[in-house]
Amino acid sequence: MSRLLNGIINSFKRSAPKGLKTAWWLIKITVPVTFAVMLMDYFGILAAIAGVAGPWFKHLGLPGVSAIVLITSMFTNIYSVVAILTMLELPLREGIILATMCLVSHGFIIETAVMKRTGSSAIGINLVRILGSVAVALILNMVMPGSYSGVDKVYNPVQIPFIDAVYGWFSSVSVTVLKIFILVNILLFLQQLLEEFGLIRVFEKPLAPFMKLMGLPRSTTFSWVVANIVGLAYGSAIMIDQREKKRMTGEDADLLNHHIAISHSQLEDPLLFLTLGYTLHWLIWPRVVVAIIAVWFRRLVLNIKLSGKLGGYRIKEEVTDISGVS
Repeated sequence: MSRLLNGIINSFKRSAPKGLKTAWWLIKITVPVTFAVMLMDYFGILAAIAGVAGPWFKHLGLPGVSAIVLITSMFTNIYSVVAILTMLELPLREGIILATMCLVSHGFIIETAVMKRTGSSAIGINLVRILGSVAVALILNMVMPGSYSGVDKVYNPVQIPFIDAVYGWFSSVSVTVLKIFILVNILLFLQQLLEEFGLIRVFEKPLAPFMKLMGLPRSTTFSWVVANIVGLAYGSAIMIDQREKKRMTGEDADLLNHHIAISHSQLEDPLLFLTLGYTLHWLIWPRVVVAIIAVWFRRLVLNIKLSGKLGGYRIKEEVTDISGVS
């Protein structure tokens, strides 16, 4: 009993400083970013950007108004996407395709900051997410029953006074900040408990074959589980901590990021779309498939680069040998 109590106390002492530090880091990004997005939305900047991109979406079996939804998701979160889709009332097939794209491409600024801190290129990982969202749309457009309705929708957001927009932002961001503070600290505390009593292996062993199939190193198992349960923003504390403790190498973390950039938060986010009548499995498996492809492609690129470096090293050695002989 005393060992259990000591373990809990030690875990809290180790996790509390890191939890507060990581939560504050996330909050410093979240508050100004969400305020800037509110301004862009209020003054029509997001709608203007979406208007330019709209015609391209018809190639994915989607109406041009889909651009507004996707671009909004890139700067905000899934809750905003659900709100807009509720107003648009798209046909079920088109709504599911667009929702799955948004599940890949949302919260770019905050989530990219997390993946950059754990070892990936910000530009590279955003490119992965954009291409990933297009890939899932192409897959769903090919395999889902039915076809594009050809009917476009008009998005007419309700104009409200600026002070009401600011109040709405403040209410929303206050809830988000509270969630960040609570969830980040709880997750880090639970991680420390698992480490204290050697229980992380409980996750690693049964998932080992699946991780191998996905092309992910075993060291990324726990972070992968967290990212799929609570998402990237709230799970960032675990991923950053695992990286700082060198439980994951930079290359391992980068491979993980290529997967979770496309496929993460497989519980809460898809469940939100049930309110719109969307079928759950369409929102999940395409992201997993494309994420696996992204990781194996990344591994291929890394192997080619490594082979090129080794080849260059051998050539340099041969030149040196020839110079030595002469």
